[in-house]
Amino acid sequence: MVKLQLEPKAPLIECRLVDYSAGGACLEFAKPIQLPERFEMFHGNTRKRCRRVWSRGVRVGVSF
Repeated sequence: MVKLQLEPKAPLIECRLVDYSAGGACLEFAKPIQLPERFEMFHGNTRKRCRRVWSRGVRVGVSF
């Protein structure tokens, strides 16, 4: 599981990490979600600034 912060001081959203690489990740949600173009992802002790690059159903691709 990873957590996303969509805007400052907003509650964190949890999702499943499907795939992870040095340049990006595939995230999966329980239901389709509309993400902003940019947000932050927390994975363990790692914090990444993400950019949404694609969305298909409950999966979203991001780049770092």
